[in-house]
Amino acid sequence: MLIVQKYGGTSVGDVDRIRNVVGRIARTRSAGHRVVAVVSAMAGETNRLLALARAAAARPDERETDALIASGEQVTAALTALSLQDAGVPAQSFLGHQVRIETDTAHGRARIRRIDVDGLRQAVDGGRVAVVAGFQGVCENGSITTLGRGGSDTSAVALAAALRADVCEIYTDVDGVYTGDPRIVPGARKLDRIAFDEMLELASLGAKVLQIRSVEFAKRYRVPVHVRSSFNDSEGTWVIEEDSSMEEVSVSGVALDRDEAKLTLKNVPDRPGVAARLFGPIAAANIVVDMIIQNASADGTTDLTFTVPRADYEKARGLVEQVAREIGASGVASQLDVAKVSIVGLGMRTHAGIAARMFEVLASEGINVQMISTSEIKISVVIDAKYAELAVRALHDALIPPAPGNPA
Repeated sequence: MLIVQKYGGTSVGDVDRIRNVVGRIARTRSAGHRVVAVVSAMAGETNRLLALARAAAARPDERETDALIASGEQVTAALTALSLQDAGVPAQSFLGHQVRIETDTAHGRARIRRIDVDGLRQAVDGGRVAVVAGFQGVCENGSITTLGRGGSDTSAVALAAALRADVCEIYTDVDGVYTGDPRIVPGARKLDRIAFDEMLELASLGAKVLQIRSVEFAKRYRVPVHVRSSFNDSEGTWVIEEDSSMEEVSVSGVALDRDEAKLTLKNVPDRPGVAARLFGPIAAANIVVDMIIQNASADGTTDLTFTVPRADYEKARGLVEQVAREIGASGVASQLDVAKVSIVGLGMRTHAGIAARMFEVLASEGINVQMISTSEIKISVVIDAKYAELAVRALHDALIPPAPGNPA
């Protein structure tokens, strides 16, 4: 088998932990498998480098920032390859430009366009472990780019797809995907398996186990993903294509996203093209808009409310205020102390009454719903941040059954 293994920052947090990773890679190779290992920067290193960038410049240039923070993965890849060689395992490190992971030019959040895996194939077919620096690529003009937070997950799954690997193993500090955050929900339990669509929704809704673009790659190219702990040998959670039995459970997980900011453009003239005038500049600034609601009034105006990642709040507010002046809106209102709580499950397609039950649970806890968004397999609500953990626990207790033989 050809196996791609990805090791996160906590798994390679120091040289001793790198040696632990090397032991796991060596055992996998001894079992007769070919291995490509994708590594993140050591835990905390990316934040340290970003702090240095902010110390050096008031508004750090994005291209130079990418060149700086990509060095974290370079260090880990080299140390891992050195440690493998010291353990008698042939190994070679590869940076993004050496693999040739080609991306667009959106520094800090680049998207992969194509991957040339010939060098990796030669390495693993020749008996070496290929150790790849995750999170990074190179754009057409030769500049180093980075894929955004959690980008090493995307690197690993994209490489697994390009190599047609049998499985992509994501090693992290948790032992799988849970029905809720165990730090918030005492009764959360590990899932043995979850469908790509469910994992895609959970990743987009605040679950931190997998980065959303990695799940997109896995679904598109049908790459089985095994999420497991780098600190034990327990079976983790398989992220795979759905089967009919998965719809038997109405709700598979409850997710919380605290990274939300809400903006409202008030008293907008209700005429065609206004929404495009607003969201066009926001899209051009590479700001991702999440939930949107529009409320028309009797006086020919409307309020447009939407959410963006909190890190993009200041930039988005400046753009919205400019648009407000241009189109004659009365002003802009905002709220930072909000959170998004969501329920996800394939069974929501066929089980009636899930939405009604969700709103009953929130009402019984005195939690007001500010915004609602739905898809076939999820319902999300924006609420005051102070009620976020209460909402997650209440919804988990009410909508997710306990494990067999483990009564609530």
